[in-house]
Amino acid sequence: MPAPSLHTSPSQPDNTEVSGYIGRFAPSPTGPLHFGSLVSALASYLDAKANNGQWLVRMEDLDLPREQPGAARNILQSLEDHGLHWDGEVLYQSQRHPAYQECLDVLLKKNWVYPCTCSRQDLAHMGGIYNGHCRTHPISPGQAYSLRLKLYDLPDRASNDLIEFEDLIQGIQIQNLRTQAGDQILKRRDGLFAYPLAVVVDDIAQGITHTIRGSDLLEVTGRQLFFFGLLGAPLPRFGHVPLAVHANGQKLSKQNHAKAIEAGDASKNLWRGLMFLGQNPPVDLAGVSTTEILAWAVQHWQRHAVSGLSHLYTD
Repeated sequence: MPAPSLHTSPSQPDNTEVSGYIGRFAPSPTGPLHFGSLVSALASYLDAKANNGQWLVRMEDLDLPREQPGAARNILQSLEDHGLHWDGEVLYQSQRHPAYQECLDVLLKKNWVYPCTCSRQDLAHMGGIYNGHCRTHPISPGQAYSLRLKLYDLPDRASNDLIEFEDLIQGIQIQNLRTQAGDQILKRRDGLFAYPLAVVVDDIAQGITHTIRGSDLLEVTGRQLFFFGLLGAPLPRFGHVPLAVHANGQKLSKQNHAKAIEAGDASKNLWRGLMFLGQNPPVDLAGVSTTEILAWAVQHWQRHAVSGLSHLYTD
């Protein structure tokens, strides 16, 4: 099966009329749901429901050393407390290892993946973008290694370094796979499957057509689209909403000890999330039930009103 084109035209339509809209929210259970992650969940939920689509939840729980006990359960409870009810069963990446290995085996047979012994320190010396060192430097027997996916100069395959796509929120994007991405790790040297592999394999398995997420992931979108094409899968549409940042410009995140959202403030949290997303909800909505505020939000959702890569968060 030939891979679809990696160039998506600015006039490319949504897949809604063809195969149905399927969106997803995919948190990592490394801490509780905070305002920044609520914004991403809310935006993806509203975009799905405004397009009469399904909204799935996937738990990205591959990185066991970083996982916080009970975090997955708490995140799901927070979503429910805010009326963000998902369709179907929650998918846990920790239960998907056979699917990831199957994909990896196919890539290895095609010589699209190679072993790499380079460390994070080596990557830093390369300027943060992997330069393909281990493509031409075979590893020694017994060395621990990761597995990297080739993003350019693949054997027996024509490829273009540039990926152009239209982000549903941020507009036309052009990314260079060689100079802005570099070959990506699919399986770590500690044996754990990596995000670049799992996210694409799972999106394909779940039939995801649209992904609305935080703008911190905009830079990885080109390489993900390349991977979809490499696997001969349809290309989903992506949209990236602004990040919530502190006054110092630091991203609101679990690593930065962002405050967990409170269930007792659910309607207020949703109202603030809608304001953050440029939806201009009426002031009196802050005091109604989550069901009422979400019904208004789905009916009035305006994707074009969302703008920017980051906005200041004030507690």
